[in-house]
Amino acid sequence: MIFLVEVTNISQHGFWILLEERELFVPFGEFPWFRNATVNSILKVEMPHPRHLYWPDLDIDLAVESIEHPERFPLLSKATLGSNS
Repeated sequence: MIFLVEVTNISQHGFWILLEERELFVPFGEFPWFRNATVNSILKVEMPHPRHLYWPDLDIDLAVESIEHPERFPLLSKATLGSNS
């Protein structure tokens, strides 16, 4: 089965994705991994499952729900602060 997905527009604030018959906005503030990506790498999006998106050039996987409800998926950093001892 083929799932239809297309990036329809890119602005300085984010980009829009058309999923089947609805359009979702992906803001760079909520999804910073895309901020410095090339246009071509953002445009190359796949939908391997109905609720899952994948950008192979960027190695980014996103659940559609994380775009619809980013507040449910807070960004957490695994970086730790070094000690000054």
